[in-house]
Amino acid sequence: MLSAQIVKQCLEELTAITKVEFCMQDLNGQLFAMTSGAVIPSTQTVAGFAGSSVDSQIIGDHYLMKVFEDDEVSYILTAIGRGEHTLMVAKIAVSEVQNLMIAYKEKYDRNNFFQNLLLDNLLQVDIHNRAKKLHISCTGPRAVIVVETMAEGDSVAGELLGSIFTTQNGDYLTEVDENSVIVIKSLDREDDYESLNAAAQTAVDMLNTEAMVKARAAFGSIILDLNDLSKSYKEAKMALDVGKIFYAERLVTSYAELGIGRLIYQLPSNLCETFIHEVFGDHVPYDLDNETLSTINAFLENSLNVSETSRKLFIHRNTLVYRIEKLQKTTGLDIRIFDDAMTFKIALMVMNYLKYLEKKDY
Repeated sequence: MLSAQIVKQCLEELTAITKVEFCMQDLNGQLFAMTSGAVIPSTQTVAGFAGSSVDSQIIGDHYLMKVFEDDEVSYILTAIGRGEHTLMVAKIAVSEVQNLMIAYKEKYDRNNFFQNLLLDNLLQVDIHNRAKKLHISCTGPRAVIVVETMAEGDSVAGELLGSIFTTQNGDYLTEVDENSVIVIKSLDREDDYESLNAAAQTAVDMLNTEAMVKARAAFGSIILDLNDLSKSYKEAKMALDVGKIFYAERLVTSYAELGIGRLIYQLPSNLCETFIHEVFGDHVPYDLDNETLSTINAFLENSLNVSETSRKLFIHRNTLVYRIEKLQKTTGLDIRIFDDAMTFKIALMVMNYLKYLEKKDY
């Protein structure tokens, strides 16, 4: 519904230019918006005019005009003054208000359309018909980027993202929950996943630096038909979850690069628990300290090279070997051996997934 504040601002701008005061009321004469110097016509006058067959009427120094929406009278606009100048300005004001109503209705309808499309609430036969009415192209490369902020209900995110993802570029922003913004990103034919990653990274960087809002993003596959938009959205949502669980150091996650995290994410929890107990028995290392975790990760990242890992961690080689042997005693796995290292890496990821499921249940 059109905001009274928006209408008032529009009328005040016209008054500043034309020196004509305005008042806008509903069909029962209730005030909707007015400029500071306007005189409000009586409810009887407005109601009587609303029920008449004419579209405009002069009563004293009041020009009353009907405002239409979808060929039906919605409001009565009154311009205060006499003469051709006031009449012309009144017609301009009616035209401006009706255009505002069309624009806001289209915006609302587009938002509703995209939300239902993303959530799979539309029949495929209806998608193209509604898109055509809303002047939305059904073909062309697009992808969904989901930007999640840590501050629940933060409206700043939507405003800032709206400055870089604009309708002029074919992009559209919408929301389906309180702490994430969905960007339907329009792409050029030559754009690829690197371009998409750059756009997502720009969004996260801007929120982190300009709004001081912690944010992370994920994006789905590039699709060519509007019917497949919900698929890209579901992929982006999965990528966001997988990124938070397994790749916490990444602020942007691509569905196309989820790796083994995608496989673990789709496993049932009972199968994950069975695997963990097969690997560790009754001594599951749920409480590994940060020093041990950083040692393990650095050792794996440096291809199980003791010398290179100790150099990167700024510790003596013997200190690293001591930590590895201590880990072997508590877990039974020697991460200097490739098979044990891979088993340990996967087990850590599975444990992170189980912790995520536990938090989700609460």
